[in-house]
Amino acid sequence: MLDIKYIRQEPDTARERLAQRGEDAGKIDELLALDEKRRGIVTEVETLQADRNAASKEIGALMGQGNKEEAEAKKAETRELGDRIDALNTQKNEADEAFNNLILTLPNLAHASVPVGPDESANEEIKVHGDKPAFDFEPKGHVDLCDALGLIDFERGTKLSGSGFLLYTGWGARLERAMIQYLLDLHVHEHGYTEVSPPFMVQAECMEGVGQFPKFLDQAYAVQEGLDGETLGKRYLIPTAEAPVANLHRGEILSETDLPKYYCAYSPCFRAEAGAAGVATRGMIRVHQFDKVELIKVVKPEDGYDELEKMLINAETVLQQLGLHYRVLALSSGDMGFAAAKTYDIEVWAPGQGGYLEVSSVSNTEDFQARRMKTRFKAEQGGNQLPHILNGSGVALARLFVALIETHQQNDGSIKIPEPLQPYLRTDTIPAA
Repeated sequence: MLDIKYIRQEPDTARERLAQRGEDAGKIDELLALDEKRRGIVTEVETLQADRNAASKEIGALMGQGNKEEAEAKKAETRELGDRIDALNTQKNEADEAFNNLILTLPNLAHASVPVGPDESANEEIKVHGDKPAFDFEPKGHVDLCDALGLIDFERGTKLSGSGFLLYTGWGARLERAMIQYLLDLHVHEHGYTEVSPPFMVQAECMEGVGQFPKFLDQAYAVQEGLDGETLGKRYLIPTAEAPVANLHRGEILSETDLPKYYCAYSPCFRAEAGAAGVATRGMIRVHQFDKVELIKVVKPEDGYDELEKMLINAETVLQQLGLHYRVLALSSGDMGFAAAKTYDIEVWAPGQGGYLEVSSVSNTEDFQARRMKTRFKAEQGGNQLPHILNGSGVALARLFVALIETHQQNDGSIKIPEPLQPYLRTDTIPAA
């Protein structure tokens, strides 16, 4: 959630920065008008309450003096003041609701270092790691490899759940499980994260806290308890472990000595992606359910951007250890996610696709999510502050699976397994069919 104090103090800058996110700058004026209205009502209510309190004191004095008629007039005055206060409180509640409904739809403002641009065309490539793999044979795409080696049964996955769902089988199921365990061990033992295993459905408030709602409500899977229709929409399947893990300290006041906090979590991710092109196509590039290991940091504001660079390195380490070619992009102001102030995307090369696939987004949301979740910490010098909350994919598995089997395929149809995965998979090769 944006800081209304900042918007009051720097309205012109706020308009400019909001426009950089592709939003109508006029929403700042609308927000300020609602803010002024509700603040004006508060001032008026406080004045009327003071008048009512004064009148109430006079009633006691008049009654003590035996001036019953004047006392009754004062009672009528206090009742009238009470009615006016009630009416104003109703107006304030309406103004508060309109204010909150608007501010919850406004994205975070981009950090000064973010490239300004309307969409992905303004993204900046900041790093390329390694060389694209070279083959002395025609490399296959992941669909052909999965079919030939029995790694994924696309047809039965569709039969079970519809298009966009995968059934991993045999070596494919084992490889998926091995990658999950490898990622968790890497981030816990080498990068210092604390592993948590969160629920795979959360309350709507958690989705609002991380900025998924209200903007992405149409992309969520709502849960209903049995036949009780009144429960529909109270809980949702998570689109990423960010939704539960970033909310771990929702409504809490931490101690400054508690920070930083590093969390990692495995979860399946569920995304309806209403209207998204390509979900129904055969393969693993766009699916409704996929596995991911998520990284979350809660840190002091002055450490936010140093921690972002460290998180990026943590995610890059995965691809480096697995021998995959990739590039890092700094996303433009118009291409970043809703809650992000700055985002790096890591795109891995998939030879069979002849292109890059996004496998990780690493973002600092600054205090945007913390404000929505009312997560604070008590500073040692006194007073409560909002921490920076960071999130990153460490990494998304479906596309990593694609890049790994396409990159490490052999001429005989087998898949060479990178050394870090061999202890988990208990082999150095997935044999050819």
